[in-house]
Amino acid sequence: MISQPTIVMKFGGTSVADAERIKRAARRIVSQREAGKRVVAVLSARGHTTDELIRSAEEVSPNPDPREMDMLLSTGERISCALCAMAINDLGHRAISLTGSQAGIVTDTSHTKARILDVRAERIVQALDEDMIVLVAGFQGVSTSRDVTTLGRGGSDTTAVAVAAALGAEVCEIYTDVSGVFSADPRLVPNARKLPLVSFEEMLEMAASGAKVLQLRSVEYARTHGVRIHCRSSFEDGPGTVVIGEEETMEHPLITAVTHSTEEARITVVGVPDRPGAAAEIFEALAGANVNVDTIVQNEPRTDGFDAEVSFTCASEDLRSAEGALAGVIQSFPGARLETDPEVGKVSIIGAGMRSHPGVAAKVFRVLADEEINIELINTSPIKITCLIRSGSVASAVRALHGAFGLGEGDIQAEDGLGGQPR
Repeated sequence: MISQPTIVMKFGGTSVADAERIKRAARRIVSQREAGKRVVAVLSARGHTTDELIRSAEEVSPNPDPREMDMLLSTGERISCALCAMAINDLGHRAISLTGSQAGIVTDTSHTKARILDVRAERIVQALDEDMIVLVAGFQGVSTSRDVTTLGRGGSDTTAVAVAAALGAEVCEIYTDVSGVFSADPRLVPNARKLPLVSFEEMLEMAASGAKVLQLRSVEYARTHGVRIHCRSSFEDGPGTVVIGEEETMEHPLITAVTHSTEEARITVVGVPDRPGAAAEIFEALAGANVNVDTIVQNEPRTDGFDAEVSFTCASEDLRSAEGALAGVIQSFPGARLETDPEVGKVSIIGAGMRSHPGVAAKVFRVLADEEINIELINTSPIKITCLIRSGSVASAVRALHGAFGLGEGDIQAEDGLGGQPR
């Protein structure tokens, strides 16, 4: 008997937002089962359910307890799974919905931002062996302390990839409200080009720089565990975008995409003592509060009495947590103060080909200068250049860079130059 391949399908919140969309997702799931595949589907909460649950919590508490927030937020995905299982059963197939705990998703004890430690998939495998379609509630698990945990925004992507890795699935399909990964946000750049293939390396940088098609941790997990990801639209049949390993990529484009984020905040600690360990105290406090930092800049103290500073960026949603975490540290630095700026954004260009092409940074800075956009901080990697700018300038920066590097639909991208410009 030939064993049937396993496929994991993940449906985002817009894909299950109402009854008709849940039925559409159910039909897609059933079509894969009828094609001879063992199917596990991971579902997000419906539409804006998670946001509504957060508002409900804030109505009764100014600082909701993290453990109880996880108990509350985990309900949204359970509702989606149960409803989809009902729809699948009505289509003549047996389906079973499982919570993250029932599916064996084991996490650490960090409430609201837990990390997956293990997937004990015995119950999923048993249900598949019994010819069932398995629906797993995304975004959630059970901690080593046996508490319900959630994985943070976009955590259902990570659930899907982790389940696919545990089952040795042939592919993890991520269904969203867009048809794939684009060279820029189509809402800002109408002629943005859909990318048929993206390397894991590029996708990691894109996710970290604001692209919302895939969650960063899911891409990290997929690359580590060798899970093939296929991004597709829930609302149309199309080829989508496949995320592949670097060894599968024959050629690297100079620039693959322009990404952006306006959900950033800048924090500056002014008056950092000139002694070993001061920076460690700052970032240890942030780590203890589960605040992820991005760009970091530190200047040396000057002999004219100018205070030393450490500036960094974080997600806007982490600003309050960061301020609270640093309050004690600031008190231990004589004369220090904290400055925050929530009106910043970032724009990034990403492309594996820039490793071997000098002049990319110069062109980025010239394009922004011509748009009269001031760069406040710069962060680079071998395949990425990120500029921190005013949030109100982000849209024009994205459009200018996208056009300057010839990334639009129908544009021909030069491999031996910078969009036709001399290097």
